[in-house]
Amino acid sequence: MKLNKQQWGWVFYDWANSGYGIIVTTAVLPIYFKSIAQGNGVSAANATAFWGYANSFGTLLVSLLAPFLGALADYPRYKKRLLNVFCWIGILATVALALVPSNQWQTLISIYVLSAIGYSAANLFYDSFLTDVADNTQMNQVSSVGYGFGYLGGVMAFILFLVLQLTNGFGMLSSYGVARWSFIVAAVWWIIFYIPLQKNVQQKYSVQPTSNPVTGSLKRVFETLKHISKYKQVAWFLVAYFFYIDGVDTIFTMATSIGMDIGIDTTMLMIVLLAVQLIAFPFSLLFGWIADKTSTRTGIIIGIIVYFVICLYALRLKTVTDFWVLAILVGTSQGGLQALSRAYFGKIIPKESGSEFFGFYNILGKFSAVLGPLIVAVITQMTGKSTIGAASLSILFLIGLLIFLAVPRFSKQS
Repeated sequence: MKLNKQQWGWVFYDWANSGYGIIVTTAVLPIYFKSIAQGNGVSAANATAFWGYANSFGTLLVSLLAPFLGALADYPRYKKRLLNVFCWIGILATVALALVPSNQWQTLISIYVLSAIGYSAANLFYDSFLTDVADNTQMNQVSSVGYGFGYLGGVMAFILFLVLQLTNGFGMLSSYGVARWSFIVAAVWWIIFYIPLQKNVQQKYSVQPTSNPVTGSLKRVFETLKHISKYKQVAWFLVAYFFYIDGVDTIFTMATSIGMDIGIDTTMLMIVLLAVQLIAFPFSLLFGWIADKTSTRTGIIIGIIVYFVICLYALRLKTVTDFWVLAILVGTSQGGLQALSRAYFGKIIPKESGSEFFGFYNILGKFSAVLGPLIVAVITQMTGKSTIGAASLSILFLIGLLIFLAVPRFSKQS
């Protein structure tokens, strides 16, 4: 499939925020935060737990607002305006991470929560633009290319960080200085590659304008909830999605902390994370191809099963080799499962209310991410082993799979 200019503009936003995803969420800030927290008297287990609590808190705030923000974005020209607002909240907070003194771990994690709110809310509007740039026959491919290029962009941004890391900032920076400059790199990366979407992507579907969009948005959200029985396929898919995407997001955000807990050094963690990004690029495209050759449903089932195996494998994590095996498995399925879930949902919702429905998609996806890190944090503190915390996520994938298998197949396209 050949993508047009508008679709490429949409794809490159995934490339744009990938710097934040790999540098801030996954690779650098978790390690940087743990180092600062432990340097100020916080134990390793508690530092991991606080990181889990912070992710839970940030996603909870976005989740509560998501349906309303989505409904508001469905009015003409509102979608891009709201995307702009939350993009800049995320970008400016990411820059602010670089300015926090090394003895203020509480301030650091608070600003991270703000940056995560901007990042997560902006993704709500970005995801909902999928229905504007692709029809049902194109969604598997376009969504998969978006995730694939997002991972490839993450690799490029991560390489810039590695140059800083390996050269100690060309001989001018301490390890803390390298971490701080990496946050600047993530913010600049976000700004530059956001431009194609800003320039080329336009809102195609919208609801009728009203004199009071805020009140109108609230009314529409309550009407949708009141008549949710009309959207049975959507409702049951969201329940399944709630469970299985919880595990996906949690493994993504807690991976580096778990790796450190089993004794893997920082340099090896960076190499593993880079490899995961490289693996995820072709496998995201492969999942799109599988979905077009079989069905979106089949691709999602494959991804959930792989993640269930990943959770069980976490119980035997002891060595660097074990961590490599787990990381490779994550790389094969992470992007594909996320991309096909987005495409599946985009096909089954009413297009004119796409942002509102993606608001519910976001609230269940993000609210589930409150539960996952919380489970890992609590189990880790109870057992003193983060590997057991990670393995406990298997129940979420099992529940998600069973519910998804029961989702009615109302159309051949799904």
